[in-house]
Amino acid sequence: MNGERFLTDIIKQFRYYKILGDKALAQVTDEEFYFREHDDLNSLAIIVKHICGNLLSRFTQFKTTDGEKAWRRREEEFTLHPTVRSDMMEIWDKAWTVLFNELDDLRADDLDETIIIRTQPHNISTALIRALAHISNHIGQIVLLAKTFRKDEWESLSIPKGQSDSFNKKATASTKPDHYTDVLLKED
Repeated sequence: MNGERFLTDIIKQFRYYKILGDKALAQVTDEEFYFREHDDLNSLAIIVKHICGNLLSRFTQFKTTDGEKAWRRREEEFTLHPTVRSDMMEIWDKAWTVLFNELDDLRADDLDETIIIRTQPHNISTALIRALAHISNHIGQIVLLAKTFRKDEWESLSIPKGQSDSFNKKATASTKPDHYTDVLLKED
């Protein structure tokens, strides 16, 4: 795989997970957003707070400073302070914007450059894969919790249960997408 294709794919994957997170979070009430079954489980709000802390730390001055910034207070990300959901969602959008701005500035030549995360060297391509794996794990948690809260009212984020055949027929009949996320995220 060439570097430009890798960057295109990784950016589309991050955008895909951002949209999944947005759509899942939009389906829950404020009460559900903050709900914790017990202290050892994270609420949606805590997961959002952690994703924001991670993205802001890793991707602020991505190529020039350690990805674990001195100003990050990771342990505090798992403690919920009285915060208005809309304020948290503003930080959510800001954190993703920081990520996408850094990704948009990368070029294929950058992928083999070395960056530092927690004093450990990573080439940029490895750091991006690491970040995508971490974020996709937490987006999966968000989707699972939101779906659990919504139960029968859940609005599917991809192919609704029982509709794989019609989706496949529609995808086969249409113009071939550049990336599989193009079909899944296309609004009808």
